[in-house]
Amino acid sequence: MAACAGAGGNARTEPAEASGDGVLRVGLILDNTGDNAFLNAPQLAAAKLAIQEINAAGGHKGRPVELLPVHPDQDAARQANGLAAAKADVVIGPTDSSHAASAVEVLSHSRIPLMSPANTAGGLSGLASGGYYFRTAAADVAQGPVLAKLAKDAGAGTISVLYQDGSYGKELSAAVTDAAKKSGLTVLPGGGFKAGAAGDAARGAGKAKPDAVVLIAREGAQGALSELNNAGLSGSRLILSDGAFARYGSGLPSRVLEGARAIVPGQLPTAAFQGRLLAVDPALKDLSYAAETYDAVTLAALAAARAQDDAGRSIAANLIPVSGGAAHAGAGAPAAPCLSYRECLGGLAAGPDINYDGESGPVAFDSNGDITAAVFSVYTYGTDNLPTLSGRETAGHSG
Repeated sequence: MAACAGAGGNARTEPAEASGDGVLRVGLILDNTGDNAFLNAPQLAAAKLAIQEINAAGGHKGRPVELLPVHPDQDAARQANGLAAAKADVVIGPTDSSHAASAVEVLSHSRIPLMSPANTAGGLSGLASGGYYFRTAAADVAQGPVLAKLAKDAGAGTISVLYQDGSYGKELSAAVTDAAKKSGLTVLPGGGFKAGAAGDAARGAGKAKPDAVVLIAREGAQGALSELNNAGLSGSRLILSDGAFARYGSGLPSRVLEGARAIVPGQLPTAAFQGRLLAVDPALKDLSYAAETYDAVTLAALAAARAQDDAGRSIAANLIPVSGGAAHAGAGAPAAPCLSYRECLGGLAAGPDINYDGESGPVAFDSNGDITAAVFSVYTYGTDNLPTLSGRETAGHSG
């Protein structure tokens, strides 16, 4: 991941003097276009909902929090420039990991924190931002221990890992392999493949005869599943990464995925949260990244409340403490969780340490601005090769 020339120092851990103007302004980068444009609506609705509820609880120091106008027709860097000019104190977004560096390049120089609800690329943990980059979505590699655990929980003693070439596949494959070995599983031959050319890797895994196969892929997943089936590996022996999760149905022969499991980051929004979102946008059809967006806005407001200042540098310096996270190893146990802006604000009145657990689950930022507890929904496939929600797993720790 190429570093950007962001502000120096580390705003996540350095003390900051109050320098705000008294109004907390939130910006939103909506970078989804074309077929992905539908992802803009849930993020916008969630940001509006969070700000409504923050203002209903008194806003920031008695003044309403403002949501700045959005411009999804512009690229991420241009949106970032516009938000900096509009005096944003914190910006939520972007969705696409490949757009993070350009947005951070702009915002870090203006000392404005960027909090993405959707960036998952592993390399972003090392993005040079001067401490102004955070994300409420887990990095892809956080799936590693969960995928290994699913294999072990089902009684596997040996696994093979097949991965599609690319940073996603290679980084997650390494994480799965490491977690599997640490849990006592034996890792048998697997290997990488290019989309549409998984035959050799699948046949190699078939010859190794593992108890379970972890498939890490995106657009090449369906072809890889077909090749694995041809190699005698199907059904409950298969465990799919989030990129390989899909409603395959008749796209694969009947029962090929019966009993297979897959994971998806996050948890299903509660009925209450869905209802509150629909009250903001009755036309809402999708909830992707809504919970993570809502939590990002709420955390930013709590950080401003803890600092008693709305400036971006003050927000960046207080995000780790209000999330229940720790900037250094060996920190004490986090405070008991609080579950809303209003409740957490009451906690701040009693002391500086709070631990916001939101609609997306625990957050607990670390020194990289990454969350240290990631929730995953587990799906199990039926005879029709369609997935049904069957459980939940948490990776990492909540404090």
